[in-house]
Amino acid sequence: MLDPKVDAIFGLHVFANVPTGVITYRSGPFMAAADQFEIIVKGKQTHGSSPWRGVDPIVVGSQIVSALQTIVSRNVDITRLPAIVSVGQFISGVRNNIIPDSARLVGTIRTFDDKVQNDIHARVKRIAEGIASGAGATVDVKIHRGYPVTANDPKLAAKMLPTLERVAPGKVKESELITGAEDFTFFQRQAPGLFMFLGITPPEQVGKAPANHSPLFFVDEKALPTGVRALANLAVDYLSAK
Repeated sequence: MLDPKVDAIFGLHVFANVPTGVITYRSGPFMAAADQFEIIVKGKQTHGSSPWRGVDPIVVGSQIVSALQTIVSRNVDITRLPAIVSVGQFISGVRNNIIPDSARLVGTIRTFDDKVQNDIHARVKRIAEGIASGAGATVDVKIHRGYPVTANDPKLAAKMLPTLERVAPGKVKESELITGAEDFTFFQRQAPGLFMFLGITPPEQVGKAPANHSPLFFVDEKALPTGVRALANLAVDYLSAK
C-alpha cells in the first residue's frame, strides 16, 4: 500500500440477517478490537477426598471467571462505548476423584477504545493474580492483541455516502456497533478506509437466518450485483473527484 501509495480503500463483507441488497455502514468506530487472553492457574494436586491437602485450581479458576464479568459491569462506562470479556474455554482435570494441579482459561476481549482496551487488559491480570494469591495459587496471564478497532474515516464516509445511495436507493442504512472483528482494519491503518456490510438474507428470513460462519450460512445471490456496483462506483467516483 506504500508503492504505489494508496489514497483510500473500500471493503465490503456479506452479512446475514440484513435484508438482501441493503448496505450498512457506520462512520467512526464500527467493529470491535478483538484480543485473546489465556490464564494458567497453578494449584497443588491432591486426592478429591482430601482437598485440604492441596490448592484447587478449578475453584480458583471459577472465581476468576466470575470476577472477570465485573470488569464490564462495574468498571466500564457502557453509556459511551460497549465492551465484552468472555471466557470460552475452561480446561482442567483428568479424573473425577483427583483435584488437578492446574487449570487453563481462554477468552476474548472486545473493545472500541484504546484506553478501555488497555484498562481491561490490566484488570484481567490484576483480578487473576489477586484471586490466585488469596487462595495460595499462582497464575500466568498472557494477553494477545488481535485485530484493532475497525474505524471508518468520517470524511471518507461522508464523501462517498451519495455514491452508495445512488447504487442502492433507499437501502443504505447506518449500522449499530458490531462486536465482531475484521482484518480490514490493518489496511485502514495505512490509508483512510470505508468498510461496509451487504445484506444477503431474504426479508422474510431476517432474524431467523443462520449467522455468518455457520455451516448453514446462506447467501441470497440477488444481492451480489449490488455489492459489485457499490465497489465499482466507489472507486470510479473517488478517482473522478480527485
